[in-house]
Amino acid sequence: MRNLVFFTAGFASILGLMLYIDSWLLRGMGLLALLGLCLALRGRGTAVQSVLITLAGCIAGALWLSGYQAHYLSNVGPLDGTVAHCVIQAEDYSRETAYGLALDGTTQINGKTYRVAAYLDETKGFSPGDTVEGDFRLSLTTDEGENPSSYYPGKGIFLRAYQKGEITRRAGERTLSNFPARLRFEIGRRLDRFLSGDCAAFARALLLGDTSKLSYALDTRLKVTGIRHVAAVSGLHISIFFAIICSMTFRKRYLTAAFGLPLLVLFAAVAGFTPSVNRACIMCGLMVLSQFFSREYDGPTALAFSALVLLVQNPYVISSVSFQLSVASVAGIFAAAPGIQGYFARFLPKGKSRKSRFFHGIASGVSVSLSSQVFTLPLCAYYFGAVSLVGILTNLLVLWVIGPIFCGLIVLCLCGSFSAWLAGIVGWVVSIPIRYVLLVVRILAACPLAAVYTKSPYIVAWLAMVYLLLGLFLLAGRRRPGLYGCCCALGLCAALIAAWWEPMTSDMAFTVLDVGQGQCLLLRAGSQVYVVDCGGDSDTKTADIAAETLLSQGFSHVDGLILTHTDRDHAGAAEDFLSRIRSDVVILPNAAKELDIPAHTKVVYASSELSIAGEKGNLRIFPPVYAASGNEMSLCVLFDTEKCDILITGDRDGFGERSLLRNADIPEVDVLVAGHHGAKSSTCQELLDAVRPEIVCISAGEGNPYGHPAPELLERLADARCTVYRTDQNGTITIRR
Repeated sequence: MRNLVFFTAGFASILGLMLYIDSWLLRGMGLLALLGLCLALRGRGTAVQSVLITLAGCIAGALWLSGYQAHYLSNVGPLDGTVAHCVIQAEDYSRETAYGLALDGTTQINGKTYRVAAYLDETKGFSPGDTVEGDFRLSLTTDEGENPSSYYPGKGIFLRAYQKGEITRRAGERTLSNFPARLRFEIGRRLDRFLSGDCAAFARALLLGDTSKLSYALDTRLKVTGIRHVAAVSGLHISIFFAIICSMTFRKRYLTAAFGLPLLVLFAAVAGFTPSVNRACIMCGLMVLSQFFSREYDGPTALAFSALVLLVQNPYVISSVSFQLSVASVAGIFAAAPGIQGYFARFLPKGKSRKSRFFHGIASGVSVSLSSQVFTLPLCAYYFGAVSLVGILTNLLVLWVIGPIFCGLIVLCLCGSFSAWLAGIVGWVVSIPIRYVLLVVRILAACPLAAVYTKSPYIVAWLAMVYLLLGLFLLAGRRRPGLYGCCCALGLCAALIAAWWEPMTSDMAFTVLDVGQGQCLLLRAGSQVYVVDCGGDSDTKTADIAAETLLSQGFSHVDGLILTHTDRDHAGAAEDFLSRIRSDVVILPNAAKELDIPAHTKVVYASSELSIAGEKGNLRIFPPVYAASGNEMSLCVLFDTEKCDILITGDRDGFGERSLLRNADIPEVDVLVAGHHGAKSSTCQELLDAVRPEIVCISAGEGNPYGHPAPELLERLADARCTVYRTDQNGTITIRR
C-alpha cells in the first residue's frame, strides 16, 4: 500500500463521517475502526507511519470540508425559502419528471453565480444554452448535518428553483461549452433510429450512461441479476474505450498521449462528467502519462489520487452512489482479485495450452467479479435494497460480449453520419449480442432466488454474518474456505426460512408502506394477500417498496390489487408493480382511466358492491353510489377478518363518507385508514362515531406541501381517543393479530 492511499482513506473517511453522522461518539468509533483497518493493511510501512498519514488525511479532510461549506453553503443558506428573479441558462437538455420539467443550469443572484436544479411548469423541452427568466422559489438541496446522500450535492448543485408565475424563454446558441451535450443528444437520436425497444434503451445506457429510456422491468432485471453497473458509464466502459484508442494508435505512447487524452476528456464530457467516469479517466490519464515518461504505474496509488482530486473539487461527491460504487469496485479488484485468482490457480491445469488458458480466463473473470462484489455488496444492499445471488454467473455470461457491443455501437454512430443504409445493417448486427444480453438477464431474473432483499431484517443479519465470517477467514490464514462457504449458505437458508415463516405466525397482518405522499397497503389473512393502492412520491420507488416487501416475505403473487381510484398518488406505480408481482385480479372504480395491465390478469370494474370470501377473512368493496367525480370516485374497502376489521375510504371527503354510511352496512372496526392522507375534510366526525376505530393509520409524506395530516383531523382523532400512527413520523406501519 502506498502512503497516498492512507492519506486519501483518511481524507474520504472524515468527509463521510462529518456529512453522514451527527454524533461525535460514532464519529470517533468510525475513526478508530479506520485506523485499525490501516494498521491491518499497512503493507511496507510501519504502524506509526500508517496511523500518522491517515490522521493527516483526516485533519486535511475536516479542514477542507469546513472551508468548502463556509465558502459555498454560507452563500446559498440565506437563499433558502426566498423568491428571486432568476435568469437560468441550461447546461444540458431538460428532462421530464413527476414534478414537471427538470433543468440543470446556472444563474446569477445578487452578483454571484450558482448552479441550480430548476423545475418548470412547461411542456416544451429546453436545449443546452437556452435561457429561462422569471420568479423562482429557492430551496437548499442539502443542509448542514442533513444526510447528503442525494443526487444534487454530489453534482455540486446546492439550490433548487421552483417556477412561480410566468416565465420567459429564449433560444441559446451553439457553443463549444454545450457541444458535448448536443453530441450526446445526437448519438442518442441515432441509437433510437437504428435500434428499437429495449435494445435502443440498453444501447443508450451502455454508451451514454443514459438510463432514462430503460423500462422499469428491464431496469429491475439488471439490478436483480447484478449487472446494473453495465447500464452506467463507468470504469468498464472507459477501459473498453481506452483499449480502442490504444489499438488505433498502435500502442505508441506518443500517439496514445497525443490523441488518447483529448478523446478521454471528450468521452467524459459526453457521458456527463459523472464521478465514476471522472475517476476512470483520471486513472487512464495517469497510465498514459506514466508510459509517456517511462514511469511505473501503480494502480492503488492512481485510484487514491483520482479519488482525492474529485473530493477536493467537491467534498460532497463522497455522497454520490456512483462515486462510492466505482471506488469500492476498483479497490476490491486491486485488493482481493490477485489472491482469489491465485487460490483458483492451485486447482487449474498448468501450462499454456488452449484448455489451460480457457480455465484460467474463467478463473480471472470470476476473481474480478467476486472481488468487486465483495466490496460493493454492502453499498448495493443499502442503496438498492437487493443482494443478487446470480451476479457472478450473470457477469460471466454477459461481460465478455459488452466490449464487442460497445465497439459496434461506436461504428453504428459513425456510419449513421454518412450512410443510413450501412448504419441499418450495423444496427441489425449489433442488436444480436444485445438481445443475447437481454435474454440472459430475463432468464436469470426469473429464477426464484435470483436476489434477496434487505426489507427483511433476517437477510440483513445474514449479510452481516457473511462479512463477519469473511473477517474470520482472513484472520485464520485463508484456511478451509469450504467450511466458511457452507456456513454462509446455511445462514442464507436459515434467514430465508425465518423471513418466510414470520408472516405466517399471525393469522392477520396489515401493513401501511411508507411511500411518501401516496398510499400503498398490504392486507393478509391466512394465505390471502391483497394490495390496496400503489402510488407515492416516485412510481418506481413505490413499486420497488411494495414488490420487495412481498418478495422478502416469500410472496411472488397476490390474490388481487385494488385501486381505490387512479390518481397518481394511489395508482401511479401499479403498472410497474404488476411487472414484478403477479396478481390474479385488478379491481378498479367503474369510471377509472385505462391502465396497462398484463393480459393474464383479470380486470374487474366495481359498479356494485363486491364480496370476496376467504378462509380467514372477507373482503367487501363499496363503489360510489351517486354521480361522483374526482376523489369522490374512490372505492371503499372493508377487510373483515376473525381478529381485526379494517376500513379504507380512499380519498373520499366527509360527503362521500356519509354516503357510505347511509348506503352500506359498515360495522365498528379496529383499524381505520384516514381518508385523503389526513385531509381536514376527510375522516369526518360521523364516520368516527359510526365505526369507533381503536387505531387510525395515516399515509402521508414527510414535509408534504399539502399540510397532511391536518391539525383539525388530529384534533378529532384525539377527541375520539384513537391511537394514531403516521408514515411521515413512524415509517412503515405493521399491525399483526
